Amino acid sequence: MIIAGEASGDIYGADLVREALLLNPDIHFFGIGGERMRERGVKTLVDSSDMAVVGLVEVVKHFNVIASAFLNLRNIILSDPPDLLVLIDYPGFNLRLARVAKNKGVKVLYYISPQIWAWRQGRVKKIARLVDHMAVILPFEAPFYERAALPVTFVGHPMQDLVDVSMTRDEAAVSFGLDPARKIIGLFPGSRRNEIDRLLPVIIGSALLLKQRFPDIQFLLPLASTLIADEITPQLTAAGLDVSITRERLHDLIRACDAVVTVSGTITLEIALVGTPMVIIYKLSPLTYQLAKRLIKVDNIGLCNIVAGETIVKELIQDDAEPEPIMTEICGILADQAYNASIREKLAQVRSKLGCGGASRNVAKLMFSMLEQK
Repeated sequence: MIIAGEASGDIYGADLVREALLLNPDIHFFGIGGERMRERGVKTLVDSSDMAVVGLVEVVKHFNVIASAFLNLRNIILSDPPDLLVLIDYPGFNLRLARVAKNKGVKVLYYISPQIWAWRQGRVKKIARLVDHMAVILPFEAPFYERAALPVTFVGHPMQDLVDVSMTRDEAAVSFGLDPARKIIGLFPGSRRNEIDRLLPVIIGSALLLKQRFPDIQFLLPLASTLIADEITPQLTAAGLDVSITRERLHDLIRACDAVVTVSGTITLEIALVGTPMVIIYKLSPLTYQLAKRLIKVDNIGLCNIVAGETIVKELIQDDAEPEPIMTEICGILADQAYNASIREKLAQVRSKLGCGGASRNVAKLMFSMLEQK
């Protein structure tokens, strides 16, 4: 059983399944995932797009869907237990399912650690009771689990293998039907529906302001696997904004851009690995934000900044995430060559901190090692 409750987990899960099948084509996967995992042969009982929400208020709104998925998987574990439970990120759901598996005697491999280094570090004791092996993708995560006597392996970051761009910026621009002589801005509104509701109007507002400053500017928008075009296009049409939308070749798309406006999340690492300057934005419901401010113990929310250990790209959070500040930062990136070069230099250093690649193969080997122990 494999559980990936969000778009990024669907990407990592699909790559893990591919590597596992190369090692043993007879293995069978089922659980929660998205389009990419289904393409690899995973039988998805629940689609990850129905599970991808963030924040207390948002989870409450989707409670029935999430609870139904949990009960379905719980019943399967109790009645016909899998040989191994592989959990990918998504801790609020996955740690509860881990408890069910542990009580039933099913081994649990957790891939991509809950961000205990950011908030509620005391959770490590609970995780150590529920998980048999933790596979972490950031090097500084391993000590948390080592201190709790939980077997842990730094497997490297899967994005090292997934981000592979050979095109130049101009070649990438032409491949998307854009004019390389004109500025290109990426608009990355996220993969969760509640992110789209909260942040897409802000991103559109900033794009309209940029259009006033640069009349010939071009926009690219990648559509996450968890979304459909109809969740995006009506707002763009209503605003009169011409945007090229695609699901394909995300990393070539990033390379084509001169700068990117992006929500926080794994995508910031992908953009960093390609090397394109960005501004990170995020908004939560007021209640969720007030709770988060009291709990979070890190200075940054952008993963690229957290890995770097400093603020290398600007973060605009909550009330600061408005069209005018976003436009101002993008203009600075486009106009100030020294500032642009400094960002690109520091983004290049992020890659060296994320391991040497092969994360999915390393996790697949861990998985088979645990199956052999069983």
